[in-house]
Amino acid sequence: MNAEVISIETGAPVQITLCDPDLTLEDIEAVEAVLRGDRLGEGRMVERLERAFAAYTGRARALAVSNAAIGLLIALTAKGIGPGDEVILSAHGFHELGHAVLRSGATPVFADIDYWSGCLAPDKVAAKLTERTRAIIAGNTAGHPADWPALRALADAHGLFLVEDSSEAIGSRHKAGMVGSFGAVSLFDFGQPGVICCGEGGMIVTDDMTLAMAVRRLRSRSLAERNSVSASVDAPFGASMGEMAAALALSQLSRIDVLLERRRGVQQMYDGFMQSFEGIKPPYVSPDAEEVHWFLYIVHLGTRFTRSSRDAILEDLCTEAIEAHAYSSPLHLQRAYRDRGWKKGDLFVTEKVADRAIAMPFHAHLTPEQVAFMVARLKDASINSGAGAAIY
Repeated sequence: MNAEVISIETGAPVQITLCDPDLTLEDIEAVEAVLRGDRLGEGRMVERLERAFAAYTGRARALAVSNAAIGLLIALTAKGIGPGDEVILSAHGFHELGHAVLRSGATPVFADIDYWSGCLAPDKVAAKLTERTRAIIAGNTAGHPADWPALRALADAHGLFLVEDSSEAIGSRHKAGMVGSFGAVSLFDFGQPGVICCGEGGMIVTDDMTLAMAVRRLRSRSLAERNSVSASVDAPFGASMGEMAAALALSQLSRIDVLLERRRGVQQMYDGFMQSFEGIKPPYVSPDAEEVHWFLYIVHLGTRFTRSSRDAILEDLCTEAIEAHAYSSPLHLQRAYRDRGWKKGDLFVTEKVADRAIAMPFHAHLTPEQVAFMVARLKDASINSGAGAAIY
């Protein structure tokens, strides 16, 4: 089945994009209302979004920021974590969080992941604990909830600050609760290709009132405080969210269940077509995951595939105008971390999974014909690069 659409202008196939925001006329009208108003910077719309997001996640406070990475930096600073401290995190997934740890002055300590879920493995975290450990940052990788009961127990036993990275997982649910409800602070991001997609923006949620006040002081000064010389004890980061991004996020949050259900329909299309091919299977879902809303549709190639064969598959998909990407390039192998002593072989599972993980286009505008076409091309490319093998 060929779902190619040929451009009249160029004669080339129209690309099937990795992501495509699911916007409505109501979203456009919400942004237009801000443009017709008197405030573009942080204002009443941001406050409305914060209240609505706190209610959605069941947390006491939500604080809007410019993105999840700066949100993490602010949270670590508010908690007094910096030079001399160690923070344990994953090298798989959203890289900007690792960079935020570096910017805080603390030392990133990478622990390996669970092979199946791709999330930080609690037993691997326990093996990395030292007397200098102050925090654990664990993510709900690609939308799959981490083992939060075990991570929470580990953090409580050692008096550690537990940060939940839900930047890829809004709407997902562990049997123990909704993502965003487990960390001392939890982080969400509103950039592409997320469900709530504003081009920028993020959210910190917490039940700790003292921490929330510190985060708010560090985030930014309000217009009313600009003439004050004593409003802020610490210099703020200037990381507030603007009114247009907040209006767009609030409009999307108001129909979040619809947005998630539309993406679930695309997931089910993928799952159905994947099942029809030996060696290509849907992403793994843990028995402890009550509900998983994927950030992207991640396919894992079998162990007989190498990183070079994965890259060959990506190149084949590109020639078919399919925008697929490697899901992760392990953070510990990037220059800033190699210079701090990390090397290939330090995180066996992370490296193994990253070498074979492909992110396929995933958004609500995909048609059954397009999904069938992409899966067929993926199968052909995998055979061409090294024969179809069992994924898991």
